[in-house]
Amino acid sequence: MKCFNYFKDKSRSRQQRSAPELKERSKSDYSGSGTRTIAKSDYSCSETSPRGIPQLYEEKAHNLRVFSFSELRHATHDFERLLKIGEGGFGSVYKGSIKPADGNGDPIVVAIKKLNKDGLQGHKQWVAEVQFLGVVEHPNLVKLIGYCAADGERGMQRLLVYEFMPNKSLEDHLFNRAYPVLPWKRRLQIILGAAQGLAYLHEGLEIQVIYRDFKSSNVLLDENFNPKLSDFGLAREGPVAGRTHVSTAVMGTYGYAAPDYIETGHLTAKSDVWSFGVVLYEIITGRRSMERKRPRAEQRLLEWVKQFPADSKKFALIIDTRLENQYSIAAARKIARLADSCLLKSAKDRPKMSQVVESLKQIIQNSDEEASISKESFESSETESIDSSKKQDQLVAAESWKRRMAHLAKLGDHVEGASRRRYMIMQRAKVP
Repeated sequence: MKCFNYFKDKSRSRQQRSAPELKERSKSDYSGSGTRTIAKSDYSCSETSPRGIPQLYEEKAHNLRVFSFSELRHATHDFERLLKIGEGGFGSVYKGSIKPADGNGDPIVVAIKKLNKDGLQGHKQWVAEVQFLGVVEHPNLVKLIGYCAADGERGMQRLLVYEFMPNKSLEDHLFNRAYPVLPWKRRLQIILGAAQGLAYLHEGLEIQVIYRDFKSSNVLLDENFNPKLSDFGLAREGPVAGRTHVSTAVMGTYGYAAPDYIETGHLTAKSDVWSFGVVLYEIITGRRSMERKRPRAEQRLLEWVKQFPADSKKFALIIDTRLENQYSIAAARKIARLADSCLLKSAKDRPKMSQVVESLKQIIQNSDEEASISKESFESSETESIDSSKKQDQLVAAESWKRRMAHLAKLGDHVEGASRRRYMIMQRAKVP
């Protein structure tokens, strides 16, 4: 099977429509009135698929806003360096503010990704991201608000406008020591949400979507630390018509890509499952998949954790020390076993992401129940301790009272004896 050929550029001029297709600004009108189509698809298996991503995109394209370059330049104060919040193979990401679609109300804070014309990723990935995010809709996938495609005096301009994610990424909170420690329970909730996002891509659409770049830096966090998958430039449609895989150029991030995909170029949803297993071990250990500054035996995370099996006594040695024992060792063992199943050598033996979701839900539920039982046990123990302490205090008080009364009785006897002696002396003095 040939590699994907997602898009063919076409240069036919068309008028702006109420439900726009993916458009590119005309050179003759840099401000945004003229457009031309750039995003028709030539997917290699489309003849056997009822509808692919491009066809689904046509239905939902009207939900995306089409921005002029001048709008986004104004939104970022001419791409002010102080507003840059990220950088990668695609280009730079800026924080900005745009007007609501109807022009009324307060400005909306957004993240604006600007294509680097000399970057590792290019126009094809930009188009792929617009189409995929224009189709998908899930609480654990970042929302694409709109895009800009323009040619003008500054050359080709390709930008994407997303909802703003104020808490950055899972990677930042796991590995950046400037951030507070990410609590164990929150780690589990974040990874569950990420799993639900992947499960939706694999099984929740008309056509399967393979994410192909799952890693902790692509799991963004909103104001409530709800996770959302971002960066769909490498996403691909899954196999159709009974095929077991799609063949494509190997792309992704070293340390996260499945070995079977790297060796053969055969891409399946189970490639994402492998990557998910890597991130599971990252949340357990607080270590990156690859850390070259560590001793040689510890540089590759997956090789290092093999020395500490989930069922062994020394397993606790790999758990993130920054958690300071504030975690469930039973849950950590279960997470490690789940990670091991995701990292099985044979792709077909790995679980589906929907199965991973159910496993995580069960682990979290059991962990919460254990925590509740532990809390009740602690409170009961505290109550018993308080009751015991009260009884001890009462016994001590009673014993003290007895000693005091005995002491007073002795004093009374002593006083009475002294009075008796004085009386006898006085009587003797009266005798002639």
